[in-house]
Amino acid sequence: MQDYTPTEAFLPTQTFDIPAFGGKLNVSWNPESQVTQWGGLAYFVSYLKTSGLFDRLVEDAPFYYTSPNAPDVRDVVGTTVLAIICGFTRYVHINRLRNDIVLATLLGLKKIVSEDSVRRALKAADEQELSTWLSRHEKDIFDKLLEHQYILDIDNTVKPIFGHQEGAEIGYNPKKPGRPSHNFHSYFIGSIRISLGVDVQPGKRHSGKCSMPRLWEIIDNLSEEKKPRLIRGDVGYGGDETMCEAEQRGLMYLFKLRRTKSVFALFRRYENAHGWRNTQDGWEAMESEIHLGGWEHPRRCILLRRPSKDVKCISKATQPRRRGRPKKNMLTLVQTEFDFVEDKVGRYWDCCALVTNDDKLDATTLQQVYRDRGDCENNFDEYKNQYGWGGFVTKDLKPCRAISRLIAIVANWWNVFCRLADGDRHLEPTTSRPMYMGVVGRLIVSGRKRLLHLTSTHLKASEIQSSLMRIGEFMKRISAIAEQLDFNRVWELIILAAFRKWLGGNRGKGLLPEPLTLID
Repeated sequence: MQDYTPTEAFLPTQTFDIPAFGGKLNVSWNPESQVTQWGGLAYFVSYLKTSGLFDRLVEDAPFYYTSPNAPDVRDVVGTTVLAIICGFTRYVHINRLRNDIVLATLLGLKKIVSEDSVRRALKAADEQELSTWLSRHEKDIFDKLLEHQYILDIDNTVKPIFGHQEGAEIGYNPKKPGRPSHNFHSYFIGSIRISLGVDVQPGKRHSGKCSMPRLWEIIDNLSEEKKPRLIRGDVGYGGDETMCEAEQRGLMYLFKLRRTKSVFALFRRYENAHGWRNTQDGWEAMESEIHLGGWEHPRRCILLRRPSKDVKCISKATQPRRRGRPKKNMLTLVQTEFDFVEDKVGRYWDCCALVTNDDKLDATTLQQVYRDRGDCENNFDEYKNQYGWGGFVTKDLKPCRAISRLIAIVANWWNVFCRLADGDRHLEPTTSRPMYMGVVGRLIVSGRKRLLHLTSTHLKASEIQSSLMRIGEFMKRISAIAEQLDFNRVWELIILAAFRKWLGGNRGKGLLPEPLTLID
């Protein structure tokens, strides 16, 4: 038998038979054919063109080249945007796009640049110029949304680092203890997952104190009518310094308190009181006032509790000492949504203490408002695992900060685009990408005419086609009047249409072809 080397090359035009079910299959390669697996992005590109988002991002990008062989700025920015929107999480994944002539043509690029070109551009750029550039385009997206009441969610997440990167420090890391990490401090409009910004800090800087400078920078650059109705965060933000800063700015806040001795004592004080009121899902609420050590003044406190149904408890003295997983019949202490506290008669309660300066919302409403914060974890899962916060690592911290903010910008773009199809809910990329992007496209160029043939293999291909065509029709309507309007007005029309339900029913009605709804 003749030796065969897997790396043996075939001529591009070579045709050969391979065995297959149903008989031999004749296979040929045609590298000259202009096809893409991301054909649905044609509608997304139309949205970027009509809105002006991409052109504005390119125009003031702080990348400067003097060499005649240097890449074009538009190509660098466009390649980065395409890598993010396609769900890549490593710079090396850009190689998957290098021969995609269709995407380059759609976005007006000369070519898809290399991964090194993107890395070098972010590394060489001035850090202050990068920050100013990204801040400007972050604000472009969310500025119109802030004219309506909203809750600002603040939180942080840990990104484990496997290498010798700047800022990779050992700190709080719940999933990989002892592993160096970066901390991502993020700021979202609650309920619609629009990012106002993100800051990447070394692994030891995981507390709320470390995220505050960036938060106050964002808020201080907002006019009074665009500041949040409420700032919401977990125990990392329930410190006196944070609350004093918010109070000085006239901002309402809602934070969870740590389980300190003083907080335990407060629960003890009221455990047999008659002032507990039923709220939701079996919870009871008690309002009080608390003045912890180091606080400037007392603050309103909401105590929440309910009998724990999922906990079987035994004393530490009788608890068996063993390693590994407990046996099935072994009594264990199981953690649930909130923390536990034990009363004087041995009953265990799920409990939570909230602190706020909001004097208008009652305890029942505040409880639900805080529980709604659980959606933050979905934000992190989406941005870390479905976009690129979990990847795009470089040795320098500056490019990591820049790419994380650029990811948030592109994610916001895609979020708004998907909302145009379905204003009633948020679609995560794992759902929206196969539907809207995973469409095979073939580009045919004849003279000045360009024709893009699209084919979807999705089960609900016809519904997807209808949704995309309705979005395309909407973009044509906006494009027809765009020359008469500035960017802010065009973007306002798109925002009103995308978030028509969140903004209040009739806002944006009449702008969209009806019905503009996505399939279930």
